[in-house]
This record gives sequence, C-alpha cells and structure tokens, in this order.
Amino acid sequence: MDCLRMATPADAPGIRRIYAPYVEETAVSFATTVPSVATLETKLSKTLEQFPWLVCERDDGVAGYAYAGALRERDAYRWSTELSVYVDATAQHEGVGRRLYEALLTLLTAQGYANAYGVITLPNPASVALHEALGFDRVGVFDDVGYKDGDWHDVGWWRLRLPEAAAPDPPRSIDSLADDRVQAALAG
Repeated sequence: MDCLRMATPADAPGIRRIYAPYVEETAVSFATTVPSVATLETKLSKTLEQFPWLVCERDDGVAGYAYAGALRERDAYRWSTELSVYVDATAQHEGVGRRLYEALLTLLTAQGYANAYGVITLPNPASVALHEALGFDRVGVFDDVGYKDGDWHDVGWWRLRLPEAAAPDPPRSIDSLADDRVQAALAG
C-alpha cells in the first residue's frame, strides 16, 4: 500500500535512485551530474524549512517524490512557488505523480501561496497531461533554452492560480501547519 508522507533527509538515497535516470538518460532534468546523497540531504533540510517535500512510500521504498521551492528570490515573488515531481520508472502511470501533486497543492494552499508553476522540458506529454489535468494553464515557452545530450531543448511553463486573499499575508512555513492539516492533505 502506498503512503504519502513528508520527506526526511533519510529519504535522500531513495530520491537519488529515482532522480539518477532522469539526469543520466533524459533531458527532463537539465542537471548533468547526479547529486550525491549528502547534497540531497542538505537540499531536503533546506527545502523543508519553508516548503513541503513529499514522498510516496511503498514496501520496497520511495516510489516518487514532489516538492516546492521558491520561484525567484526577490520578496515580491514570495507568493509563487515552483514545483517538481519525479516518479520511479516502476511506478509510472499508476497515479503516484497525481497523488503527490494533489497533496502538495493542498499544503501550498494552506500555507498561503497564490501561484504554483510547473516547468517542463519539452516534449514531455506525460508531464504536460498531469499539469493540465490538475488545472494548470500553459503560460509560455522558452525556445531552445537548454542544451543537453547534443540537442537544444524548449522549456514550457504551466501555472495554477491557488486560492488567496486580496491582500495576502506572507506564506507560512510548512512547519507552522498543524499536524492534522498535513495528515489530511497526505491522506487525500
């Protein structure tokens, strides 16, 4: 049975295992080297200071993960976040990515974020379909923006407007949400 939960630095080896083929075999990620477990542990800890990082766990380990991060560094961008989701090859087309994203979006809404952005190397029909099925709208494409594996790649941006107040308060950290609210989001 799958279980969604908040990630911990101890999940870094499983996350690395899932991420490595995307780096080494595709242009889905523009990274050219797979980060070390220690680098991922640091990234997880830093991300979890403000944003959710979720894993889908199965009996045999992490089957997928999704996380949010700052869209840009300047204060005016603080209500907008960029999302990432990666699913193990053995768990694709089983709804893992959708469940992770739905929980992630629920948490981001509870934190007070106004916009969620998905950034997709094109072509990637599965990722485009996931974002659009969840209500994201395509807002733009950067043509030939990344060069990897001997080819130039386009990157598309998709946006989902989250419920927000007219004069929003600054988003709250993921730690500030009550445990029952987090558990409700993970339960779907």
